[in-house]
Amino acid sequence: MTVEIDSQSGFCAGVIRAIGKAESFLEESGRHLYSLGAIVHNEAELTRLHKKGLVTLDRNDIYDIPSDARGEALLIRAHGQPPKVYERIRELGFDIIDCTCPVVLSIQKSIRESYAKLKSLDSPGQILIFGKIGHAEVLGLVGQVDGDAIVVENLIQLKELISAGTVNVGSQIEIFSQTTMSPVEYEELCGYLKSVASDPLMVTVHRTICSQVASRHEILTDFAKMHDIIIFVSGKTSSNGKVLCDLCKSVNIRTYHIGNPDELQKIWFRRDDRVGVCGATSTPKWLLEETASRIENLQ
Repeated sequence: MTVEIDSQSGFCAGVIRAIGKAESFLEESGRHLYSLGAIVHNEAELTRLHKKGLVTLDRNDIYDIPSDARGEALLIRAHGQPPKVYERIRELGFDIIDCTCPVVLSIQKSIRESYAKLKSLDSPGQILIFGKIGHAEVLGLVGQVDGDAIVVENLIQLKELISAGTVNVGSQIEIFSQTTMSPVEYEELCGYLKSVASDPLMVTVHRTICSQVASRHEILTDFAKMHDIIIFVSGKTSSNGKVLCDLCKSVNIRTYHIGNPDELQKIWFRRDDRVGVCGATSTPKWLLEETASRIENLQ
């Protein structure tokens, strides 16, 4: 049996930047650092950072912060936050360490500009966001226009919203995507939207899926086809993890999703398997390496 780690798997640039800032602060200050929401959707990495002094707050906790935490440093993770959350953080006296991914910041700005343009029209249009309802990045995007945007998770839901009249295909529409969504699904959704619009030119498609994520889809498809079995490592709450794991399963039925090496089962493997180990943009390299090592020792 051979074991290979996908060289392209592991943290994306935005997550690397956020974790690097967090570690630098913790090492240099010797203080606790509060994070509004999990800095990364990976339980093993969160445990490592918590041991260093990172304290994760539920995003709803910002409205009920313990008095002894106020005035401390608070990290805005790569997903970003709505403007109102920044206002609340400043009211509570936190020092802000803003780790919002530059790609996300660019999308937030584009949404604000597009919204202002649509509202200036005689017949105001709509902002659509292709993403996971309730996802931290999506909440931050919707918050740029004070909630006046429609979130669409898939093509079926888009068709339902059009039938119900919630999405007006007779108006100007500007559509964006969460950075970690499937490029193929986004193309299908945008293509359908243009096909049913009263004028395809009234639909403006913004290419907002992260280029690093988009290229990973093609690379991971090839990687999954090249191996007999795929062990996909990511946090169970990772949206990107679910998308990429489903992608692997679509081309390799012997794909298993684990959160850590303890979940590996010897019965999955055959003596002559070519094993591929890969993960999400929120999966640390050290966890992929630990998983590969554990598989090699199963023999």
